[in-house]
This record gives sequence, structure tokens and C-alpha cells, in this order.
Amino acid sequence: METYFTVKTDGQFELIVKKSRFICQVARVTDENSAQAFIEQVRKSHPKANHNCFAYQLGQQPPIQKQSDDGEPSGTAGVPMLEVLRQMQLTNLVVVVTRYFGGIKLGTGGLIRAYSHATSSALTEIGLVQGVAQTACLVTLDYSQFDALQNWLAQVQLSATDIQYAADIQLTVWLDTTKLDWFKAAITEQLNGRLTFVEGPEQFNEVPISPQDLHALTK
Repeated sequence: METYFTVKTDGQFELIVKKSRFICQVARVTDENSAQAFIEQVRKSHPKANHNCFAYQLGQQPPIQKQSDDGEPSGTAGVPMLEVLRQMQLTNLVVVVTRYFGGIKLGTGGLIRAYSHATSSALTEIGLVQGVAQTACLVTLDYSQFDALQNWLAQVQLSATDIQYAADIQLTVWLDTTKLDWFKAAITEQLNGRLTFVEGPEQFNEVPISPQDLHALTK
């Protein structure tokens, strides 16, 4: 697995369309049992709702995909919800849209738009992340170089963690494994070689990603 995209955390978003309430709840899950448990939890918390439609996508290559219209006209709820997850290539999450009917029929097109909009708006509101393979780079430098390093890291949108102040300053920078050689060369040039590196462990970390960047990466 080189990378994956999912929602940052569990969350909720509500949409009103012609007096009908569409409450979209999102949860991160790793298997179908967890997804089904969340769906049942939502149903129990909204016993008087007209519909609790759902969609989920798990794993990769190929993903496990399930959806349900829960009494809405066929193809007007679960399918458009799942299509949002497919287009965004999100994985390991379940989306449930609860509808309280407001007395005005929306028609096939209106329902598709409402369920799609509720789903995409919830995901955007909660926030998205990209899981990427990153390597810890342990950097040691003297105090006179620290401000210059901090300024440069900010310019390239990286940050230092686990900063330790001793005879020298030691800190860790997590960055995409594919950018490790670039990082070492660039930072050596910026600080005129007055620092040392130790390459640390590699692990998958999740970094925030905007819907626009996600679209560019997955189209």
C-alpha cells in the first residue's frame, strides 16, 4: 500500500432540503462488522426517522462496497452516496444519511442530489487525510542555525517534532519517504552543511488534504 485517502475523524453534518432533514453521520471503520454496528447504532438513535440510508467502502484493490436505499426509490440514496466515496477514492469509512421527511416530495433527481450533497458536504466539513509512507529524519545542529532551519521548514511546509535542547539541538522531521534524498540535499545547502542526519523508522502517517488536492491526485 503506497497511499490511501479517508476522513480525518468521525463526524456529522445536517442539510435541510424542502423541509426534509438529511443528517449525515460518518465513521472510520476497518471491517464490515464495525460498519454494520455503526449503521445499527444510527438506526437506534433515530427510531422515528423515515430512512437511514448507508454506504461504505473498505480496503483496497478491490475495495468492499455496500450501500442501501432503506426504502427510498431504488438508486436514489445509497448508490449516489457510494458514488461520492468512489469518486473521492476514500476507504475505511461508513456514511449513514438519516432522513426525516418534511412533507414535500423531491423526485428522483432531487433525492439523488440531496443524498450526494449531504455526503460530500459532511466529508468536506469533517476534513480528509492522506495516509503516506513517511520516514523520521533525526537532525542535529547548533543553536545558531535553529532559526534558519525553522524558517526554511515553514517555507516547504514541514515541521519539527521532539525538539531536544542540549549541547546541540536535536529534532525530528517526518517527511514522505520519496522526498528523503531531496530533503537531505536541500537542508544541507540551506545550512551550509553544518548539521548531521540520522535516518529513522518508516511508518504510515496521516496528513491533512484538501478536496481540491484530493481531486488532483485521484483524477
